[in-house]
Amino acid sequence: MSLTVPVILGSVRSDRQGIRAARFLVAELEARGHAAPLVDPAELKLPLLDRMYKEYPSGEAPEPLECLAAIYRRADAFVVVSAEYNHSIPPALSNTLDHFLEEYFWRPSAICCYSAGQYGGVRAAMQLRAMLAELGAPSIPSLLPIPRIQKALSEAGEPAEDWLRKAAGKFLDELTWYAEALRAKRATGTPY
Repeated sequence: MSLTVPVILGSVRSDRQGIRAARFLVAELEARGHAAPLVDPAELKLPLLDRMYKEYPSGEAPEPLECLAAIYRRADAFVVVSAEYNHSIPPALSNTLDHFLEEYFWRPSAICCYSAGQYGGVRAAMQLRAMLAELGAPSIPSLLPIPRIQKALSEAGEPAEDWLRKAAGKFLDELTWYAEALRAKRATGTPY
């Protein structure tokens, strides 16, 4: 069953490494037959949050928000790729996520976190779990942490280490299960 799973990248830094993980996950999702549009805050150039998408009069939101809303409305799940900045999530990721709310409802999320060091960004992932649940897109139990990302993935997103493709397979199997289950339930209605 084909799904739409936006991959939301969290960094806008000029030397960001997360683009490697995002490219890898987009390719892995597409290999499964899923649509996996990349949501890149560096390309979107969203302003700092002043008004949420829903607070604009219909048809008057800035073009990047209108495009993103259309992608999110089609989504069955979300993959969020996050670095760890000061034991927390990057500000660009928070800003990208905070522009929306209802578009996330009743859709699962999955967290891929990374770092240049050995911990793979897991401290940021714990904070991101709480945020995604509050947005209405609770994260699946599994994480995909990628330590030493600069060695684990090439610039093009090709894994240099065998464990990564295997771990990603299990991670995406779990997300697919939740996405299919929640899509079936959304089709019969939601609590509100």
